[in-house]
Amino acid sequence: MAKATKKGIRYPWEVLEPVRKYLGERLTVLEKRKKDVVEADPFKDQSRLNDNAAMDTDAAEQVGHMQSSAFKKTLDRSIIQVRKAMSRIKFGKYGVCEKCGKMIDTDRLMVMPEATLCVDCEKRREK
Repeated sequence: MAKATKKGIRYPWEVLEPVRKYLGERLTVLEKRKKDVVEADPFKDQSRLNDNAAMDTDAAEQVGHMQSSAFKKTLDRSIIQVRKAMSRIKFGKYGVCEKCGKMIDTDRLMVMPEATLCVDCEKRREK
């Protein structure tokens, strides 16, 4: 499936085009979800600063803000991973492990198209 060229091993364009399209759609969804999370953050509402809310209301706002912040951080990481995979497609490095230079297993790429490390390097990184 992968072709060996002077620049190294790479997947043919007909294989990469559907992946690029999928990643583009995923990026759009993630960015919309991030926008929704930011808008739903209770701290975004400036009028809350002027009211004397009860303690339980204030606590609910704090919890809501912490949840929004955590979810936004997760979405930011996913957006970065998708953009990185899209740039790797553009520069002909998609499907090649960033650490060892070996091809990433196609089964791994099917499950996680934004993967930039092979399974072995990912396991080493997690240790």
